[in-house]
Amino acid sequence: MNVRTRSSAVIGALCLVTSVALASASASPRDDAAKVALTKVATAKNPSAGTAGPGGAVWIAERAGTVRVLGKQGLGEPVLDISAETTTDGERGLLGIAFANDFKHFYISYTDLEGTSTIDEFAVRKGKLRPETRRTVLTQTQPYPNHNGGDIKFGRDGYLYIAFGDGGSGGDPHGNGQNLDTLLGKLLRIDPRGGKPYAIPRDNPFVGDPKAKDEIWAYGLRNPWRFSFDKGTGDLFIGDVGQSAWEEIDRAPASSKGGENYGWSQMEGTHPFREGTEPANHVPPVHEYDRTGLGCSVTGGFVYRGKEIPQLRGQYLFSDYCDGTVRALKLKDGKVTGVSDLGVNGGEVVSFVQGGRGELYVLDLGGPVSRIDPAA
Repeated sequence: MNVRTRSSAVIGALCLVTSVALASASASPRDDAAKVALTKVATAKNPSAGTAGPGGAVWIAERAGTVRVLGKQGLGEPVLDISAETTTDGERGLLGIAFANDFKHFYISYTDLEGTSTIDEFAVRKGKLRPETRRTVLTQTQPYPNHNGGDIKFGRDGYLYIAFGDGGSGGDPHGNGQNLDTLLGKLLRIDPRGGKPYAIPRDNPFVGDPKAKDEIWAYGLRNPWRFSFDKGTGDLFIGDVGQSAWEEIDRAPASSKGGENYGWSQMEGTHPFREGTEPANHVPPVHEYDRTGLGCSVTGGFVYRGKEIPQLRGQYLFSDYCDGTVRALKLKDGKVTGVSDLGVNGGEVVSFVQGGRGELYVLDLGGPVSRIDPAA
């Protein structure tokens, strides 16, 4: 395979070690935007994901397979090392980590040496992982080394949500986005503790449909690069990387019963892709932006629910791997009412992390881990 479009940079990203020349020539911050600054708190080796752990501590995943905990003196020694079991070719590696809501179990999402997407579980006791309890929950074969997705989060309902891209190459050659008989191009919802290796929640939208996988919660995704749940409302937000022209952010309200079709590969944002036909049940993005500027690969973030920056509360923060500018969507009743450039650049932004108190961190693939603070 020798497919390399700008869109494959959801971390073409992940295979780039050298820094992209990140321009500071993005749009000037709006006068009414929250005033923020980035405070570097640590340096990691290709940080790829993170999560809040026991006691509110921030846990950071490094792409090659290590997990470290952020403390007052920076990142500690690895509390987990699976570097001998993962591959970092293409957009692969350790791509997601998450704790169950009660912090009794820890989950990792990575691509193994064959490139298979793998979700593993560890029991947690007194804030520490128990390696002897490790077990594999779910696997998914990946046909190409890009568009693997890999983000994982727990919802308020206690279920594990898993994002998989369409499998890679370019243009969704296998039609996975709209095919309900595959887990690729989907957001999944499973109960990892309800069965062996997991159980299907009975209220998943396609349970009982012989033509669909029961695990599917939503579909029509190209490469969902970071999704999150709003701690305040429970609403779901997904940053989905575009193919060639449009980057999008999708939303589902907390009241959703699942089953949303976000359109790929018939649609790229609100636009037909290669003369595609818009599905009747297409859920358009709440925000999209084109690639006429510096952006090429959206990185989804979180709705800010911290206390340090009151002016930012309730706004959804996101960035772009190629541009690095941190931006915020102002929301009202699920609709975007404004977009702000926050005036800071996070570098090769591959992920945001929400700490235990709701404060947000930005991960730069080149190494820096920065906290979003109020400007001095």
